[in-house]
Amino acid sequence: MPIIKSAIERVKTNEKANKRNKEQLSTMRTAVKKFEKGINDGADNTEELFRQASKAVDHAASKGLIKKNKASRDKSRMAARLAK
Repeated sequence: MPIIKSAIERVKTNEKANKRNKEQLSTMRTAVKKFEKGINDGADNTEELFRQASKAVDHAASKGLIKKNKASRDKSRMAARLAK
């Protein structure tokens, strides 16, 4: 554990940011999994699931949780799955 006050504050800040990032990344993964499950099950609301998953991926990319190229790749693959 750090002794210097600024280092102690930085540890607290890092823990809060880490928690927030984990939650947002988990939300993105959940949305993508729901979309995949909807496609596999033949759900009738796949377009809505695609929009939600795409929005979650864009949000994660804008926050720096994933790289922009990964976001584009994931969205492209989901769009291809939706088109089939």
